[in-house]
Amino acid sequence: VVPSTWNAGPRDPSGQPGAYEAALEDNHEMHDPAQPIEILRTIHSFDPCIACAVHVTDPDGEELVKVKIK
Repeated sequence: VVPSTWNAGPRDPSGQPGAYEAALEDNHEMHDPAQPIEILRTIHSFDPCIACAVHVTDPDGEELVKVKIK
């Protein structure tokens, strides 16, 4: 398993968040919620080797914003 697969993983059976989710929880005030560049910077700090797409969802899992870097 490559690090990106592990870091991008979902919550474990005990409900503990994956590395990406944990890095984004409760510590990022969005300068512009319509363009959440803070999310991109945080995820890029892991140097991921996956497609550059971020999905922002509310607590119910509904997609709020989809950001895709070309």
